[in-house]
Amino acid sequence: QVRLEESGGGSVQSGGSLSLSCTASGSGFSIYAMGWNREAPGKKRELVAVITPEGVTAYGDAVKGRSAISIDNAKRTIFLQMNNLKPEDTANYLCSLATQEGGDYWAQGMQVTVSS
Repeated sequence: QVRLEESGGGSVQSGGSLSLSCTASGSGFSIYAMGWNREAPGKKRELVAVITPEGVTAYGDAVKGRSAISIDNAKRTIFLQMNNLKPEDTANYLCSLATQEGGDYWAQGMQVTVSS
């Protein structure tokens, strides 16, 4: 039993900020990496950010410099701070988990809408 629970999605004006979080719960697994991808209408899924328990991070080109991902290993929770948001950031944001045991999991997704 592995569960992913996201929070923090919503609507924001262009230039504003949002903080997203995702918590992994359950037993019998250890985190290999966690992160977010996003899907906009008519576009392919793309990487937003990913982080390992050791704090190694990677960002998609579209958000690099405007986003920061962090992890609380004790709480099995990741956080994504997104600043200077643009209408192009409007998408469904999907939290993901890869486990040391080889499992891959996806949350249901959160809508982020950025307007002018």
